[in-house]
Amino acid sequence: MRTLGLLVLCFLQFSCASQKFEKINGVSFVASREKVGQHHVEEILNIHANHAAVMPFGFIREINSPEIIFDTERQWFGETKTGAKQYIEMLHKNGIEVMLKPQIWIWRGEFTGTLKMQSEEDWVALEISYEKFLMSYARLAQETNTALLCIGTELEQFVKNRPVFWKNLIVKIRSVYKGKLTYAANWDEYPRTTFWEDIDFIGIDAYFPLSDERTPSVEQLRKGWQNHKDKMSALSFEKNKPIIFTEYGYRSMDYTAKKPWLVDRNDENVNLEGQVNAKKAIFEEFWNEEKIGLPEVMFGNGLFIMIKQEVARTIGLHHRINLPS
Repeated sequence: MRTLGLLVLCFLQFSCASQKFEKINGVSFVASREKVGQHHVEEILNIHANHAAVMPFGFIREINSPEIIFDTERQWFGETKTGAKQYIEMLHKNGIEVMLKPQIWIWRGEFTGTLKMQSEEDWVALEISYEKFLMSYARLAQETNTALLCIGTELEQFVKNRPVFWKNLIVKIRSVYKGKLTYAANWDEYPRTTFWEDIDFIGIDAYFPLSDERTPSVEQLRKGWQNHKDKMSALSFEKNKPIIFTEYGYRSMDYTAKKPWLVDRNDENVNLEGQVNAKKAIFEEFWNEEKIGLPEVMFGNGLFIMIKQEVARTIGLHHRINLPS
């Protein structure tokens, strides 16, 4: 079997000064063919993590298809409801809290933010299918006493075109799940998301462009964060909601902070220094933030750390990750 991958998460929160949250150190399990064993969880405990993100998947055949296929025998164990439950129970057994983050994968890796139907009939069918998908995992989150549920990831066109559906879906989710809710908006999507007032955290997949340098310094990267940080801070105060990074990350290659959202295969040279600097910059810029609130929660898909550096499956792609020593 492929070894379970760990995705290091550094957790940040922007919030109003009156809001207090427990600081979280987290990792994210990459779905495996097999059940989670204690030796996998030990890897989390060894890096002093106290939270993990569990990510079951639903699949869509085409960018304009309304049918979400999920929880089938053809999926890997960790991508199914049974697998997610086993992961959550094993993590809880070891004192690790969980964010349940059901995600959509579109065939051939099409970007989920462009998921858009061509007719009213298909929009309604997508709404029915997505509600079935999310409500299934909302019930699992409640059953397993999961701390946080992410109701969607980078679905800008779906959110933009069907705002009433999302408002109603949140009400239905809250009727069965009593924990906290977030949504993972893409880094260039979050200002336009329509329902931040209705959930508990503004979630951002923080793949912000920070530098065009081949090997940017920590200082250059921190400077690159300032404009993005100001805009996030303003939104946090406007909505009176804390912000969490539901994803972030930098690959070990040249120009790692230029377009960190890309997952393409390319010929760039391995560059561990750039990757390390990018991680240092995000920690230094946000972890001890005092200006706009205590930095106590930050969820995010970050640096891919693969146990034994084996190839692991993550969001339907395969990567070999070069790790700094």
